[in-house]
Amino acid sequence: MNFLGRSLTVINDFSVEEQLFLYEKTKILKSLWKEKKDYSMFQIKKDVGIYIIFVEPSTRTKESFINAAKFHKNAKVNIFDSEHSSFNKKESYVDTFNMLTGYNDYSIFIVRTRLEGTCKYLDEKVSDFAKRHGIEKPAFINAGDGKHEHPTQELLDEFTFLEQMNFDNSYIHIALVGDLLHGRTVHSKVNGLKIFKNVLVDLIAPEELAMPKHYVEKMKKNGYEVRIFDSIENYLKEKNIAPIWYFTRLQLERMGEDILEKEHLLRKSVTFRKDFLEKLPENVKFYHPLPRHKIYPTIPTFLDNLPLNGWETQAINGYWTRTVLLSMLGGALEAEFDTRTQPEIPDEEFITPAPIVDGTKGILKEGKRGIKPIESGTVIDHIAKGKTKEQIFETIVKIRKILKLYDLDSADGIFKSNDGNFKGYISLPDRYLSKKEIKKLSAISPNTTVNIIKNSRVVEKYRISLPPYIYGFAELKCKNENCITNPKHRENAEAFFVKNENGELVCKYCETPHTFEEIWNI
Repeated sequence: MNFLGRSLTVINDFSVEEQLFLYEKTKILKSLWKEKKDYSMFQIKKDVGIYIIFVEPSTRTKESFINAAKFHKNAKVNIFDSEHSSFNKKESYVDTFNMLTGYNDYSIFIVRTRLEGTCKYLDEKVSDFAKRHGIEKPAFINAGDGKHEHPTQELLDEFTFLEQMNFDNSYIHIALVGDLLHGRTVHSKVNGLKIFKNVLVDLIAPEELAMPKHYVEKMKKNGYEVRIFDSIENYLKEKNIAPIWYFTRLQLERMGEDILEKEHLLRKSVTFRKDFLEKLPENVKFYHPLPRHKIYPTIPTFLDNLPLNGWETQAINGYWTRTVLLSMLGGALEAEFDTRTQPEIPDEEFITPAPIVDGTKGILKEGKRGIKPIESGTVIDHIAKGKTKEQIFETIVKIRKILKLYDLDSADGIFKSNDGNFKGYISLPDRYLSKKEIKKLSAISPNTTVNIIKNSRVVEKYRISLPPYIYGFAELKCKNENCITNPKHRENAEAFFVKNENGELVCKYCETPHTFEEIWNI
């Protein structure tokens, strides 16, 4: 029933029930504080080390966490200076956090970094260290990782929305405005808004700063209604305007030169103007994760004294929600439901036996060209079927490189099937693929057929499809250069991909989607 050892690496780490539990407790804590009543039941009772480690500089979020941590009298609060920390001395993340874990019976790490997926990775690896040494599993809190997620910002945002609506979570209509491409706070809303039973989201951004397609698809999969607009000006022509607007700043430090050239036009499309005020319905509130750009704020300062200002209360709520989050992870609060996480278990067969219709394979038929039949070995058939001849050839080369199929007398080719589609073919005399190699092949070239041949007859035949998980191969690589697993960061973090419902392979750590062709580094 407790949350000890639980981590918040992405907002989805907490179920809807668990998030609503946190919001209810935050509401109670704020009420007790305002009424000057006893709120000591929220304080962590056990001896715990809270580490605030901001490798990427931040003031507002960092100070919010420092104050939230100091609320807990029994906690030892340790603050790392990003300018002088070991991470800038090229020391590995895992070694550093393993060492820190050994200093306490129980630790909570609050981590902000430019490397995406860092908390998820550390949650796994440091937990292994703790298990080896009989130490209680530490908790990790993601305080922002690159342009991936910012789950604690999402907690304070959702709590603030609920406050505005008197804690009615039956419906929300929200407009997300600004840099939706790079804004990790709006990316967290893809799953954070699931606490509401019905959701209408208006995405307001020019095409260059639009919400990434895979996040839009996730929203729709979550059951949200999604509308897309390229500017505030065009949005205000609509009759149905959201009562909640959530602005983000333009993150110039994350933009390329091609986008920076259009900076003026991009800012204009997502910056609120005075002449827009008369077009707003009543009781609209504006929110912003802060800080605003001091020269070009998307919410200009002339709005500060108007009833539209919801961002100041929003910022204050960061202290309360983060205090309660630490109460939960520190064991001070227990739920009335099961808080254990369920492990992911693959439930999909991807290597299936196929019927053997004709026991021969590679027999030359009159009027047709083919590969010389083999007496024993393996024939890989239907490679990249339906693709162009160039794509099929590239796939054959990729299979040979990754599986190191340089066998003597082996052959390959491109042929036309009876249905008119082209397909690839590799013949391997006296060579049998291992189970691991067949698994690997399924990730390199799914929808391929593997034939095992003995005494010139096919004795085993398998159809292979894309696996639910792909990991454990040295040649794998996440294409996101900011991912913790990308080899350029030298963290020795292995790539791991999970197949989603659209057949894409999603990085387990930074959640970047890939095609199966994109995951191989050769």
